[in-house]
Amino acid sequence: MRRARPPEPEPRTPPEIAAYLDMLAAERGAAKNTLEAYRRDLDDYFGYLADEGLDLAEIEAAGLRAYVASLEPRGLKPASAARRLSCIRGFHKFLYAEGMAESDPSAPLAGPRRGRTLPKVLSVAEVDRLLAVARAQADAADAAEAKGPARRARRMLCLLELLYATGLRVSELIALPRSAASTRERYLVVRGKGGRERLVPLTELARDAMRGHLAASPGESPWLFPADSESGHLTRQAFARDLKAAAEAAGLRADKVSPHVLRHAFASHLLHNGADLRIVQELLGHADISTTQIYTHVLDDRLKSMVRDLHPLMDGPAGPEGSPEVQP
Repeated sequence: MRRARPPEPEPRTPPEIAAYLDMLAAERGAAKNTLEAYRRDLDDYFGYLADEGLDLAEIEAAGLRAYVASLEPRGLKPASAARRLSCIRGFHKFLYAEGMAESDPSAPLAGPRRGRTLPKVLSVAEVDRLLAVARAQADAADAAEAKGPARRARRMLCLLELLYATGLRVSELIALPRSAASTRERYLVVRGKGGRERLVPLTELARDAMRGHLAASPGESPWLFPADSESGHLTRQAFARDLKAAAEAAGLRADKVSPHVLRHAFASHLLHNGADLRIVQELLGHADISTTQIYTHVLDDRLKSMVRDLHPLMDGPAGPEGSPEVQP
């Protein structure tokens, strides 16, 4: 009797693709069909690189242009080719932003021209409500002496307080060491993309939340947010899922809230209250000020308000000849 051949193992997803798809699922709420479409696009791109003997870490703009040029002879319509290029550009931008690549070779490429989307931002009142509900849930779980719920509630409160107080990238937040909670300093030293370190100030509320989280989650893990995962710490997906539940409990739309939205709120609220764009750039860990300039709409609004409220010619009392009166 002929023995059946065992099924061929499924090809392993390259770690770069896996990380990008995880981000799309956790931070942007991409649907399963969307993720599969992105996976197919990236698999095709990786197949092209392999056929051409090109290394992902060494690909340059010319190589990307050659890939895009290869799409038309293979029968892809212009709209499909534009979508494929958009996927590849987003992928390379992600690798660069996460410190997984030294440069973004897609930056010089002219892609489909779209208006730059402004980041979703929660209002100060909405963030306050989210934090207040998380704090109330943690206090209620403590009062009920329910160890499991108290541990989860204290962890969520700590994550929210830290994220809004520091504007950390979600990858930086979930990978904080346990020692971060015991620091006597009023700042964290964070290692961001490209291995660059920066100082991030801590609020007293964030420090209190870390202490409460440690008290509810004793253990020997080196991570501040340990979990049963391959990395040993909380994953993007788990945090994003729990955050949406916290948003619903606070009466906010779950699709409006994500870890990245809270990072945007941190930056926008600072700028709205008078922070300098360069300072916000440093706090966010942006290597280039142009990345931070997506928040200039906040600056525009603030500057208009300042001119309206402070300029002597705006709505001032008129003198006898129609000019504003000047006090001696």
